Amino acid sequence: MILLEAVEDIAKLAFIVAGLYLAARLYAQRRQPTWTEPLDRRRVVVMCLLALVATAIKVTEDVLGGESGPIDKAILLFLRKHVPLGQTALFEAVTLTASAIALTVLTLAGTLVLAVAGRRLEAKLLAFSVICAAGVVYALKVLIGRARPALWESQWYWGSSFPSGHTLVVAAFAMAAALTVGRLLPAARAAALAAALAWTALVAASRLVLGAHWPTDVLAAACVGAAIPLGIGLVLEWRQRG
Repeated sequence: MILLEAVEDIAKLAFIVAGLYLAARLYAQRRQPTWTEPLDRRRVVVMCLLALVATAIKVTEDVLGGESGPIDKAILLFLRKHVPLGQTALFEAVTLTASAIALTVLTLAGTLVLAVAGRRLEAKLLAFSVICAAGVVYALKVLIGRARPALWESQWYWGSSFPSGHTLVVAAFAMAAALTVGRLLPAARAAALAAALAWTALVAASRLVLGAHWPTDVLAAACVGAAIPLGIGLVLEWRQRG
């Protein structure tokens, strides 16, 4: 039953994304012809952005409606059974790579290097993505106020459970970095994207293993975090071309 519901949800999301893209293209053809070429040229990015946003909205609706509770609990209990608390050192280290201090240092260093190298668009992309991600985390935690898991004793963390701040901000930083590498070294685009996805997935998994978040917290966070630099990148590119 759960598998069938998941397939149905994925089909609905795919239909919504395709419909939104077609609607945007029709609007561009009739009202903003200059948008047509950028939309076609960046079709994959636009559709990925729409898919991430649609998924985040769907997951958020499930959280607010209390529909995700049983699945969230089942996944956490499964992880707890297979990764006991005494074997979490690796996941604790992974979480540290997405700490506020680590990401602040990486963002400042990366932005400075790009700015000095004359890559102003890429510097803005990296800085704006992380700043925007941090703001979104704070706003959503205050607005939603979801209780953190209490299935076993775990470390205390600031704020509500939804969304996972570590996951959201690292997803934004990693995706922005991957987009930057793709622009500077096109041959390394696929490797950079794979590394970004792997880092985000590891951080998301670490938050679950440590009992700091529900699975839907990290899923929504990963989608929102990845969507932010995609959206900012499109806006910066279109403004530069305009």
